[in-house]
Amino acid sequence: MAVYVGMLRLGRLCAGSSGVLGARAALSRSWQEARLQGVRFLSSREVDRMVSTPIGGLSYVQGCTKKHLNSKTVGQCLETTAQRVPEREALVVLHEDVRLTFAQLKEEVDKAASGLLSIGLCKGDRLGMWGPNSYAWVLMQLATAQAGIILVSVNPAYQAMELEYVLKKVGCKALVFPKQFKTQQYYNVLKQICPEVENAQPGALKSQRLPDLTTVISVDAPLPGTLLLDEVVAAGSTRQHLDQLQYNQQFLSCHDPINIQFTSGTTGSPKGATLSHYNIVNNSNILGERLKLHEKTPEQLRMILPNPLYHCLGSVAGTMMCLMYGATLILASPIFNGKKALEAISRERGTFLYGTPTMFVDILNQPDFSSYDISTMCGGVIAGSPAPPELIRAIINKINMKDLVVAYGTTENSPVTFAHFPEDTVEQKAESVGRIMPHTEIQKFKLREQMERHLNL
Repeated sequence: MAVYVGMLRLGRLCAGSSGVLGARAALSRSWQEARLQGVRFLSSREVDRMVSTPIGGLSYVQGCTKKHLNSKTVGQCLETTAQRVPEREALVVLHEDVRLTFAQLKEEVDKAASGLLSIGLCKGDRLGMWGPNSYAWVLMQLATAQAGIILVSVNPAYQAMELEYVLKKVGCKALVFPKQFKTQQYYNVLKQICPEVENAQPGALKSQRLPDLTTVISVDAPLPGTLLLDEVVAAGSTRQHLDQLQYNQQFLSCHDPINIQFTSGTTGSPKGATLSHYNIVNNSNILGERLKLHEKTPEQLRMILPNPLYHCLGSVAGTMMCLMYGATLILASPIFNGKKALEAISRERGTFLYGTPTMFVDILNQPDFSSYDISTMCGGVIAGSPAPPELIRAIINKINMKDLVVAYGTTENSPVTFAHFPEDTVEQKAESVGRIMPHTEIQKFKLREQMERHLNL
C-alpha cells in the first residue's frame, strides 16, 4: 500500500511535465534499464580495472582494487574519530533531546559495552535490538561491536511469530527493546512467545520456546524479568569492568561477524545476512568516498537520517559512514516522517539527506514544503528501489541536493555494490545502476542456458 501511495504521489509531483510517463511506467522503465546486464559504466574520472569481455557465458564486472581496504574494527574506528574530532557533534536524536560529541559518544559506548560483558554476555553471543530509531539503537549497535557481541537487527514491526522465528534462527541470547511504540506493545508481544519472562530473575530467563534467550533488557521502563538499560550501562562504568573490556578487545578481529541483518523475506521467511567489521567498515568508507565526504568542511557533514536503523541503509550507510568521516548523525523521528525530516534539515542545518524514492516523494509533497529553510542542503543518497528521472530532477532542483548519489545493492553485500558519482547526469543516475564499487565483483550466469545444459545431461 505504501509503495502504491508513493506512486500516486509521484504522479502528482510529475504532473505538467511534457512527455512525462505515469509514475508506474517510469518506475518500470527505470527498473528495466537498470538491470545488471544493462550496466553502463559512468564517470571517467575513476579508472576501474575490468575484465574486457565476458568469459564462458558470464557477465562479469570488477571494481578498482588499487585502494587499500581498512582493517580496523568498528570500535577502533570510533576511537580514531573520537581522538581526531572529540568536540564535534556525533549524534543528535531530536525526539529524545539527545546531543553527544564524539568524545561523549565514545565514553557512553565503552560503558555500555562493558556493561553488556558484566551481565554475562560474551564475544560471539547474539543480542537482538528490537525497536524504532533511538539513541539506544545507536548505542547498542556500537557497544555490541565494541564488545565483540553480534548485533541482530530486528524489524520493529515484527509480531510474535516473526520475532520467534528470527530469535530462534540465530540463537539470540539477549534482547533489547522499549516497552512500547505507538500501538506496538513490545513487552506484551514477547510474552506471547515467552510467558516465563514475567516471573524470571532478570538475566536468568529460561524459556521453553526460546531456549537461547537468557537476558531481556528494557530501554525505558522497569518491567518484570528484565534489566533496565541504564542499569546495565551503570554497571559497566566501574574501572574493573572497563579494564575487562579493554583486555577483551585484544582478541577482536576485523573479520569477526558483528551484525546479522534480516532481509525482507518476500520469497519466504526472512534470511539472516551475517556481516563482519570488515564488511561494514569498508562499505561505509567507500560509499563516503564516492559522496566525496573527505572534501567537505565540518559544517557540511550533517546527515539527516529518516531511514530505519534496522535496515542496512540506516545502520551501515548511515551510522557507520558518519562514524568513519566524523559526520553528525541526526535522527529526525522514531520512524519515517516527511515533515520531521524537513524540520530537522531547517533546524539542524542539515546538508545530506537519505531516503527511498517513496520517502523523497512524501517529503517533496509536504503541503508546507516551501516554508522550510533547506539552503544548507548539498547532497544525499537515494536507494531501496529504482528512481525515475522526474523524481531525481525534483530532488536535485527542489531540495538543492546537487551531489545526489543513487545506490544499489543487497544486504548480503553490506550493502552497496553499485552507486553513481555526484557529478553524473540526471539521465545517468536514472537510467543505469552507476559504477561498481571498489573491491567488488559481480558475476551473472546465463541461468536459462545453464539449466538447459543441465537438463540435457
